[in-house]
Amino acid sequence: MHGTGETSSLKTGMIDFIAGTLGGVALVYVSQPMDTVKVKMQTFPGLYKGLVNCTVQTFRRDGIVRGLYAGTLPAVVANVAENSVLFAAYGACQQAVGRVVHKPSVADLSTLENATAGFLAAFFSSFTLCPTELIKCKLQALRETAGSGEQRRPTISSYALVSQILRTEGLPGMFRGLTSTFAREMPGYFFFFGGYEQTRELLAQPGQSKEDIGPLRTMVAGAVGGVALWTVIFPADVIKSRIQVYSMRASMTQVGLDIFRKEGVLAFYNGLLPTIVRTIPATAVLFVVYEYTKKTLTKWL
Repeated sequence: MHGTGETSSLKTGMIDFIAGTLGGVALVYVSQPMDTVKVKMQTFPGLYKGLVNCTVQTFRRDGIVRGLYAGTLPAVVANVAENSVLFAAYGACQQAVGRVVHKPSVADLSTLENATAGFLAAFFSSFTLCPTELIKCKLQALRETAGSGEQRRPTISSYALVSQILRTEGLPGMFRGLTSTFAREMPGYFFFFGGYEQTRELLAQPGQSKEDIGPLRTMVAGAVGGVALWTVIFPADVIKSRIQVYSMRASMTQVGLDIFRKEGVLAFYNGLLPTIVRTIPATAVLFVVYEYTKKTLTKWL
């Protein structure tokens, strides 16, 4: 009996992993242009007047592939790495939380218990996200970090950038911004999964399971989770982007205080608009792909 339980847990874990992977790929292609704009606005607040100005300038100078979709490959790697680990860890953490609160079925967990599982799952996904997001942010901000004297946009491949960081800073250089990634991801995913699960419950008809609310309502719940996540974590994300783009060795607190002193509290919300514009369709697509892949694989396997 024990062996069967382990096999079942492994199967559930694999389904969560595959569903999270496909959800992550879908999310990147929907959200990458606005993510590029977000990183530019966070890191170079004086260069752009706002969302539209930054989008138009990026498109005019570098086009779609090298401009708005800069860093897409590491973004796909980052999101696949993060979401596959995140959703597999979320499933495992839901089971662990269920054992602690004596609820054998994950379906019986409350919103707070699901949110706690999301908080714990984000600890594990941060280790996969930090290095890949570091490369993505550096690629997105290539033109700005090269200085104004550059006529043509400098180009460097993801591989060459990784080699350069490893050569100059060693392995710790790849985890620049890990503390701010933890500070961003863990509370963020508490609200992300909490917001998602609570909205699914609210959207379910009387007597209907939240698993059966259909794709459109699942997308609405995903969008609510995404907006909750970004609204809560945005200041930590601004600090993380600065640390990673400028390869800062200062602590998260030092960088945060420096931004506050020099630029004021609103600097922590530079790039929030493109993030919200991006996250609504992106997390809607992420969750609908995740939930329906999970349903399909559960039927097949």
